[in-house]
Amino acid sequence: MLSTQQLAELRLQLLQEKSEVEERFEQNDHFGLQRGHAHESMGELSSYDNHPADDATELYEREKDIALNEHYELQLSNINRALEAMENGTYGKCEVCGKEIPFERLEALPNTTYCIEHSPDQITSHNRPVEEGVLMPPFGKFDMDEKDENVAFDSEDSWQTVAAWGTSETPSDLAFSQDDYQDMYTEADENIGYVEDFENFVGNDMYGNNIKVYPNPQHEHYEDALDDEGIMTSFGDLPAFEHDAYVDHDDK
Repeated sequence: MLSTQQLAELRLQLLQEKSEVEERFEQNDHFGLQRGHAHESMGELSSYDNHPADDATELYEREKDIALNEHYELQLSNINRALEAMENGTYGKCEVCGKEIPFERLEALPNTTYCIEHSPDQITSHNRPVEEGVLMPPFGKFDMDEKDENVAFDSEDSWQTVAAWGTSETPSDLAFSQDDYQDMYTEADENIGYVEDFENFVGNDMYGNNIKVYPNPQHEHYEDALDDEGIMTSFGDLPAFEHDAYVDHDDK
């Protein structure tokens, strides 16, 4: 059982903590949450002219303020609960089991009204944000690249279609140089509307005949890539009897 001196020391500590929390709330308007909008705490009138990264930073700071506010509101509620227990003469006993709370625990955490076995704070949540089911891995369950539905228009395709109109990326944000500002996003050079590179410059009639090559930048890039690899096609060399056209020999 707590002695009169111990009880007085704990009461003084609780009153001091309560004063500090209330003063903190008064000085920062509950971490700025009593203002109308997050912009007011940042001195901004609108997000219109802000870089998305700046808005993301502002959002992160706002979320942190909400978490800190909830933390200190819970602390203040626990302090008032402990002071009320002192007035009722129940302070120092666990609200659940009624056992005496060791003085060492009360000295370290004077606002508690639970023993360590029944403390509500010992529950660790393993719940993950629901957004992770959609966004992880990148584009989550709507990414069809590795599935049989790879011909479907998935989330990655949606992003690439929108990104072609411009993003917040700059040339310094990407590992490789880009030819056009509309290519300022990851995998901007991915084939759209066809699978194999040669489909972009090879055509035929409706019966599969009259195959014709249409020279264009993609065709030149394709040939350069084959030359670098030392092969005739992307799926390997041609049959042996077709090598003659590519082999130098002396005319007799």
